[in-house]
Amino acid sequence: MATSGTYVTDVPLKGSAEKHYKRWKSENHLFPDAVGHHIQGVTVHEGDWDSHGSIKIWNYTCDGKQEVFKEKRENDDENMTVTLRGLEGHVMEELKVCDLIFQFIQKSADDIVCKITMIWEKRTDDSPEPINYMKLAKNVVADMDNHIIKT
Repeated sequence: MATSGTYVTDVPLKGSAEKHYKRWKSENHLFPDAVGHHIQGVTVHEGDWDSHGSIKIWNYTCDGKQEVFKEKRENDDENMTVTLRGLEGHVMEELKVCDLIFQFIQKSADDIVCKITMIWEKRTDDSPEPINYMKLAKNVVADMDNHIIKT
C-alpha cells in the first residue's frame, strides 16, 4: 500500500467568510485576473460555476511548471466548505487521491481563517509527497484575500 497523508493549515483572511466562500464556490472564473501568476484559467467541463458535482479544469503554475487539474466540486453551504476532488491532471499522475478542502471560518468580526485540508494518497511509494501542491493552495488563498478585499 502506498503512502497517504493529510496536510492541514490555516490562512488568516480579511473581510467576511461569506465573501471568500462565494468567490471559491461560484466565482472561480475571476481567479486568472486576480492571481494569474498562480492560476491561468478555470473552465467548467460539466455543470455550472456553483453547482454541487460540477467538474472544472484548472490551468495553473506549480514550481514554475504549467499544469492542469481536473476536479469534481462538492459545496457545503452550511459549513462554508468547498471540496475539490482530483480526477485527472498532472498531480493525479503521482497521486491516487487528492482532495483539497477549503473551509471559511468567521471566528469573530475581525478574525477569519481559511482552513485548508489536503487528503492524499500516492500511487507508488516512489512518488513524491505533494507538499508543493499544499503550498500552492495556501498561496492562492492568501493572494485571493487581497483581491477580495479590493472588490
